[in-house]
Amino acid sequence: MDSNTRNGQALLVIQQMLMNIAYMCAMFISLLQLLNKSNNNNRHNLVRANSVNRVQAQLDNLDRLINGGDITCIEQLRMNRHTFGILCGLLRTVGRLVDSRYVTVEEQVAMFLHVLAHPVKNRVIKLRFLRSGETMSGHFTAVLKAVIRLQEILLRVPEPILEDCTDERWKWFKNCLGALDGTYIGVNVPDIDKPRYRTRKGEIATNVLGVCSMDMKFIYVLPGWEGSAADSRVLRDAVTRRNCLRVPTGYYYLVDAGYTNEQGFLAPYRCQRYHLSLWKDGPAPVTPEEFFNMKHSIARNVIERCFGLLKLRWAILRSPSYFPIKTQTRIIIACCLLHNLIRREMPVDPLEDEYDNTQQTDRGMDFIDTVEASNEWSNWRQNLAVEMFNDWMASRQH
Repeated sequence: MDSNTRNGQALLVIQQMLMNIAYMCAMFISLLQLLNKSNNNNRHNLVRANSVNRVQAQLDNLDRLINGGDITCIEQLRMNRHTFGILCGLLRTVGRLVDSRYVTVEEQVAMFLHVLAHPVKNRVIKLRFLRSGETMSGHFTAVLKAVIRLQEILLRVPEPILEDCTDERWKWFKNCLGALDGTYIGVNVPDIDKPRYRTRKGEIATNVLGVCSMDMKFIYVLPGWEGSAADSRVLRDAVTRRNCLRVPTGYYYLVDAGYTNEQGFLAPYRCQRYHLSLWKDGPAPVTPEEFFNMKHSIARNVIERCFGLLKLRWAILRSPSYFPIKTQTRIIIACCLLHNLIRREMPVDPLEDEYDNTQQTDRGMDFIDTVEASNEWSNWRQNLAVEMFNDWMASRQH
């Protein structure tokens, strides 16, 4: 056998070996692809299973909150199931709140109420609802905007005290629309703004003007003023701004001694006993001014109780939150609106008893648009005080 023949046979052997190697490589690659596809399917199935389990856990959690009974719903969301349903309906129709791809309106509202009601950190809320921080933040903002759109529906329309009123607290104050006062609510602001928001007690807060009716529903709320602002200055802004507090001529609100006695705003006499604690164990009034102050204090106390109940209901108002100041002022308004809804829809408000155990527009009318003292209004108050005192003295003689 010559060398050429041997070389040819060697080449054939090498070619066969290379073909076998190529075949084996192809088989190995195919096997790897098959294994990889199987692993991907397993991972996909695992992710899908985890996702299904997570969604089911979210649904179960929401069901426990809303359908676990009124006691649970009130403890967690501050309202019973009926009121929660009313709120979700209003937010859909009037507030223009919609289901997102993965979160229903009901869950969005439940998350929002839970943030307002409980003094817990964001990571606790995330764990409670099995949602990411980004999801929580986005839906909180959406619900907040939707609640603010309910102002015309949920703010109380003022109704005057009528001549035939028999309520012992209010029957003396005919044509009175309610009471107003200011309260401080802690806020977080940039360091450069802190001096303006610092109160006389050194706290960083916004001065909130609240106006309420005799049934403890908010008529008007003006948050956002710096804590250093005087109550009278905030009130002056309230009656002159675009969305103002409208006080028809001939009607009025009860205010405390921190405000001037002026048309539309009936203040107590200064340098006389006033606060309820001074009347509790003290002697009976002996002058018209003292009797007026006693009755004024009893009636005006409704705004203090209204603010106290508001802060008891919504823990977010009891300590500064880390939202921007604009968002914080909207949260205050939203809390007042939700307070009104609860007062309207729930015949029995369990938090009211808890609080009591711890302490006690018409376009055709002329409206008051200035806040200035006047002799006429002071004389009117004096005549009212004398009339009230005389009626009281006469009733004691019978």
